[in-house]
Amino acid sequence: MYRIGYGEDIHRLVEGRKLILGGVDVPYHKGLLGHSDADVVCHALCDAMLGALALGDIGSHFPDTDEKFRGANSIDLLKEVNILIHNAGYEVNNVDVSIALEKPHLRLHILAMQKKICSAINAPISCVSLKAMTNEGLDSIGRGEACRAIAVVLLKRI
Repeated sequence: MYRIGYGEDIHRLVEGRKLILGGVDVPYHKGLLGHSDADVVCHALCDAMLGALALGDIGSHFPDTDEKFRGANSIDLLKEVNILIHNAGYEVNNVDVSIALEKPHLRLHILAMQKKICSAINAPISCVSLKAMTNEGLDSIGRGEACRAIAVVLLKRI
């Protein structure tokens, strides 16, 4: 049996924070604002995985009102979600993630992100697709104010 999940996350870009995407520290003068490391790639993927099994969302498992998640490494959250889906009798078949960010360009960081995500969800690199895009100067992303990630996941019964 297969289950499909969809997840999406967006965070504001601000001075004084690291830009962490897919578990990778991307050099840039701005980072994403959030309670944890604000990694929109991992957050969208967590939501997709949880949603595929109707297990709620990232906020219900790792609430931003809980101080123990302040500054949390989102790759660690992704690992925890992977344990939850494994305990429910599923594993990741494949994931597809789109990252919308005007700057910096992510092409040189995609492979490192794939490797981090693959390690966290125990999947081969051929099962993790990451794509970067800009918003062509449109909306908050296009103005360089935010970053969004959209994830789709296919889970299969173990």
